[in-house]
Parts: sequence; structure tokens; C-alpha cells
Amino acid sequence: MTDTLKIASWNINSVRFRIGIVEQFLAEAAPDILCLQETKVVDDAFPHAAFHALGYRHIVVHGQRMHHGVAILSRVPLVEDDRFDWQANGEARHVGVRLANGLRLENVYVPAGGDVPDRDVNPKFGQKLDFVERMTRWSEGLKGVPTLLVGDFNIAPLECDVWSHKQLLDVVSHTPVEVAALARLQAANEWVDLGRRFVPPPQRLYTWWSYRAKDWAASDRGRRLDHMWASADVAAAATGHQVFERCRSWLKPSDHIPLMTEFAL
Repeated sequence: MTDTLKIASWNINSVRFRIGIVEQFLAEAAPDILCLQETKVVDDAFPHAAFHALGYRHIVVHGQRMHHGVAILSRVPLVEDDRFDWQANGEARHVGVRLANGLRLENVYVPAGGDVPDRDVNPKFGQKLDFVERMTRWSEGLKGVPTLLVGDFNIAPLECDVWSHKQLLDVVSHTPVEVAALARLQAANEWVDLGRRFVPPPQRLYTWWSYRAKDWAASDRGRRLDHMWASADVAAAATGHQVFERCRSWLKPSDHIPLMTEFAL
């Protein structure tokens, strides 16, 4: 008998402020596991009770006051967890768990990198590149380990992952140096990009729209910053992938939308 497992990922941009739409998403999409980024809450103040009420009894959090923060909410048991400091400064940007079936699930929030794509002028950009490099070194040690890596990578790698490749070439998140760094990370474990496996390029596929746009849907200046990558064995079990663009129009929305992949395990 084959069991199905639905795993979702969402940069929620403050889990307490947007608790209503998280509850709405869980009720409608019913993932078995939801990985959140940018929770913006310390561990003791995380809204456990709201998720327990919806059946998500297994919760692993790595929080930080007002900034960053990641969490994993699950209906199925989580048997281990870890927290890597790829930022090398103590920021809460990663949490990983193991499932009883052996799957390793890693949830990451890569730094945005500031506004200027030059590490000499903008230290935040250098921190972002170093973060991805540390992830790359980590990925090299995962050979043979069934792993799903999800989260807000803050990089849109393909030309068709942004509304205008030409206009965004010098904009942080789509610069050639970031794209090259992400390509090295992908090659380090031969990660399969599930989004582009199910929505092949050059089809439109965005996960983020700026709050600055008065009508985000009409202007549609999106970028694909959120990703789900799988090791080859896990990718082979993926049976479907959804992008919940309608969530960008919900009450008090995040500027990101959720992704969900279903697996036959």
C-alpha cells in the first residue's frame, strides 16, 4: 500500500499577524506538513494552540524576536530536528527534521541580501552569497540521504522566473552572481527543482509580488523566490505540485504564496 504525503512551504511574513490566513490555508489545502519562513516570533510566543486545534500536533520552531524565524507544523510524527547557522551570526534561518519514513526535511530562509549587488559596498549581499556557499558545502555531504529542501531562497534563477529578465539583471535576487551561486548549490546534491519539473520553463511561475504594487495581479511583476528541491529518490516519488496564487489576495496577505508537493511514499 502506498501512502501519500503533502508537504507545503510558505514565507508567511509574521505568523501571528497572519494567523487567520494560515488557518484558512491549512483548512483548504490540508497539507500533512507545513514549513513556514519569516515567522517573526520567539519560540515561547509561537501560536501552538491554534495549530494543535487543526490537528498539527507536532511542531518544531526556531524563532527570533521580530525578525526571521522558521517553523515546521506536522500531522505526522517528527523524530529529530536540527538548526544550522548558515548565516554564521545566530539568526534563526533554518530548521530541519526527520520523519519516521527516513525522509529528511530542511526548511530554510535565505537572506534577502540588501539592495546593492556588491559585497564590498553592501555587506548584506556578501552574507547572502556566503550563506548559499555554506549550504552548498552541506549539500555535498547528503549523498544517498533522501532529502527535501524547501523555503524562501530569495533567488529567482531562470529568465522566466521573473517578470522582466532584462530589467532585473542588476536587481538583487536575479543577478548573475546569485544565479551562479544557486546553480552550484543545486549541483552539489543534484537537487531536482520540483517547481520547474511540474511547470517546465518557459511557463510563467511566480511566488512573490511586492507590496509596493497597488494592484499586484494587474501589474503581475512577480518573481519565483520560493522553492522546493528534492534529492533524486524523493523527486521520483513526487506526484503533483501546486502553487496557491489566490492566497496573495486573501485578507492581510503575505507578499509570498504557498507551494505544496504531494508524494507517493
